[in-house]
Amino acid sequence: MKKVLALVLAAIMVLGIGSAFADKTPLTLWTIAVEGDSNRAAYLTAVDEFNAANPDFEMTMEPTENEAYKTKIKAAMSAGTDLPDIFFTWSMSFLGDFVKAGRVLCLDDVLPQYKDQLTDTVLANSTYDGKHYGVPLTMNVVTMFANMDLLKEVGCEKVPETYDELITVCKALKEKDIIPFGVSGKENWCLSEYTEPLLAKTIGAKGLEDCYTGAASWDQPGVIEAMNKFIELKEYFDPNAAALGNEEVKQGFIDGKYAFYQNGSWNCGDISDKAQFTAAAAMFPVVDAEKATLYEMIGGPNDTLAVTATCADPAVCAKAAFDLGCTISREGNLNGAGLPTWAVNYDTSNVKYLSNQVAEMVAQSKGMVLFGDNFLSADAANTYLDYIAQLFAGDIDAEGFAKGLAADLQ
Repeated sequence: MKKVLALVLAAIMVLGIGSAFADKTPLTLWTIAVEGDSNRAAYLTAVDEFNAANPDFEMTMEPTENEAYKTKIKAAMSAGTDLPDIFFTWSMSFLGDFVKAGRVLCLDDVLPQYKDQLTDTVLANSTYDGKHYGVPLTMNVVTMFANMDLLKEVGCEKVPETYDELITVCKALKEKDIIPFGVSGKENWCLSEYTEPLLAKTIGAKGLEDCYTGAASWDQPGVIEAMNKFIELKEYFDPNAAALGNEEVKQGFIDGKYAFYQNGSWNCGDISDKAQFTAAAAMFPVVDAEKATLYEMIGGPNDTLAVTATCADPAVCAKAAFDLGCTISREGNLNGAGLPTWAVNYDTSNVKYLSNQVAEMVAQSKGMVLFGDNFLSADAANTYLDYIAQLFAGDIDAEGFAKGLAADLQ
């Protein structure tokens, strides 16, 4: 009888546990935080903290690689089916397209609970017609990472601050069989991390923004000059750039293969932790000092979480998005995956040294414009990136780039 009773009690316990699990409301979070992504650890921490604090819910993260994710989220939003509850997105026009389609939940009812930790500046890029639809995560800018050990081999003690100085250093590096720049030619957004800083340092950040908005024409001398500089700079790219992905290039820089690697500041943590040389974070140098300054930058508050209009529980999902965002901002800052967009109320003594260098430069910023493929709407962004790819491949020249964008986007 005791054995039978024990079995009955054990069965009840199993059923009870099963029922408790079944009673949990599942929530799905789509991200780009795949293995190897700079922000993966921050997302995992955020999800774990949410699940621990909300026993009635079970959040699961579904990560997808960056480029594939763009296709996936656009297709899901277009169809309006099989959508996640919460999703990662880039701000401005990228998120704006989904807002226009009615796929995104307005967060104005929940935002007041968190407003004291967020500024209007970091919320601006995910605000449409005065309503808020996104939760800011981290802020990043295009950063030129430098291997100071390799630069010193050619007598360069600091990162060049003018374009002419940069070319002089690149020539010296090449003479010593050192590849100046590691570049991913397989990923068009990585190429834009070179063309956009060149534009900003030639026509100014505001000048570039005016091209995006149509307030100024792409077909102008400054744009042509900047793209001629890009063509010139290609001589100092890895000869195999066209076949390389970003992760390969990043690892090559960490391994000491390249003198420079230009990409987002979300790489500060990996480079700080893994590089076996003295690294520095800098801004791409000035081309036209009459129109631009060293601290005019590409980037800003961009990485965002949003909630789908069809989510399982709007109130819970909206609050979850803010809670996740707060944690990701904190952990991303500590991990070197981005500057914080939320109020800093934690110990920052262990922030990565390269992140601190970027923060110091951002504090001196004289102008900032968001990444072009996020500033522009989806179709326009595809056209824009295609022109960059054609320029890189040599299918068009600088004038063809300027006139083509003016014709197709304006």
